[in-house]
Amino acid sequence: MIIKNFKSFTGQHCETTATGTLLRNIGIELSEPMLFGIGEGLGFIFWNMKTMDFPFIGGRIKTDLLTQNNTRNLNLKLEIHETSSIKKAWSNVKENIDKGIVVALKLDCYHLDYFTNKIHFAGHYVAMYGYDEDYAYLVDTLQQGKEVKTTLENLKLARNEKGPMSSRNLSYTIQKLEKLPDLKTVIPNAITRNAKDYLSPPITNIGYRGIVKTSKEIKKWFQRSTNISRDFKTTAMLMEKAGTGGALFRNLYRDFLKESFDLLQLKQLEEGYTMFYKIAQLWTKVSTLFDKAGETENMEFINEASEILIDLSEKEKKTMELLYSIK
Repeated sequence: MIIKNFKSFTGQHCETTATGTLLRNIGIELSEPMLFGIGEGLGFIFWNMKTMDFPFIGGRIKTDLLTQNNTRNLNLKLEIHETSSIKKAWSNVKENIDKGIVVALKLDCYHLDYFTNKIHFAGHYVAMYGYDEDYAYLVDTLQQGKEVKTTLENLKLARNEKGPMSSRNLSYTIQKLEKLPDLKTVIPNAITRNAKDYLSPPITNIGYRGIVKTSKEIKKWFQRSTNISRDFKTTAMLMEKAGTGGALFRNLYRDFLKESFDLLQLKQLEEGYTMFYKIAQLWTKVSTLFDKAGETENMEFINEASEILIDLSEKEKKTMELLYSIK
């Protein structure tokens, strides 16, 4: 069963790609930066647990919230299903596909056939638009191949995986119930809420404070690591290519601010765009230094990255304070 007249979404980040695909198939065409911005997606987290091979550096808000924010801000109906039953989980998806409704799934990308970098990450999203006796047909990010497929058995394993950021076989659909609200109202409200949350982190490893903490923690991490090459080269790859942190989300937010300025012509948006343009370049430099540290196992690159992170914390705080004042 393949959904007729299906339209895929081209994106760099998994959740915006999955949600963007669902929206395209109910007649809503928004750019990935706009989805990220309206979803109030910009954030930061440094997360380290004993059960993890190495710390996680993330550049966005908590998983699931981005889609919840998008549907709330656009007056859409979001229907989420979670279950510990593998049979029920498949039934939730199959019933929608059979009705011609595209479904988004949250899963662990480790089990997906087309993933070449086998790393457990249970906060990954795909959109599903069909299945046959052996395969599930999915939409993933552009860098993962866009329209791809994986065996039904591996899809089952991916959806049912446990661990950090995992959910109980989560799937969701989106319905359009009424006319979309005016983006000229939606955008400023989304920006101020995102800025407020970013500037008021509940714990020290989130937001601009989290970036400062990361500047200190990466030194400790480097010194105690039992596999420097794996830890820092993998983190660099994740930050720049897999959509967990680094410049990717800053580039998306930068482009969101540009698109918003073109629509609203507010000076703060233009200034914010210019500031995030420079911020994104610095994040790319950090991930490059991580990669060099992994390649050479030289502490110099970590020390340099640490200094840049301190600068980034101040720059992001200043930019989000500017955006919080938007009218």
